[in-house]
Amino acid sequence: MKTTFQLSGIDEVAKTLLASVPNKTICLYGEMGAGKTTLVKQLIHQLGAADIANSPTFGLVNEYHDKKGKPLAYHFDFYRLNDEMEALDIGFEDYLNSEAWLFIEWPEKVKSLLPNDAVSVLLHFIDENTRSIELNIS
Repeated sequence: MKTTFQLSGIDEVAKTLLASVPNKTICLYGEMGAGKTTLVKQLIHQLGAADIANSPTFGLVNEYHDKKGKPLAYHFDFYRLNDEMEALDIGFEDYLNSEAWLFIEWPEKVKSLLPNDAVSVLLHFIDENTRSIELNIS
């Protein structure tokens, strides 16, 4: 799947993405400002989270719950990670074994820790209101 979209239509992109992926581990690739966090916020909203998503840049991971308090999704931002050991220190392997959705920004920082069947989503900045998205399923 590859498409160009306006940011105002990101809710439809999120719905399509969630319906298209074969598993719950989503790796988001793209330059700074490409819209990775914006897309994750909408994905978490579409999943029906009780919380409003925001960037975990400084804490590395944010946890989101469904309306019953059950873990629904984990959002990782590994931009500031210095090495993979830092991801292991926060229990990344345990998160990978959870039943929740995993949205991983800057997955290239933990490449050797990612499951082989993780879905790659490539976002590209076109202009202030336009992005392209490419979905690669292994």
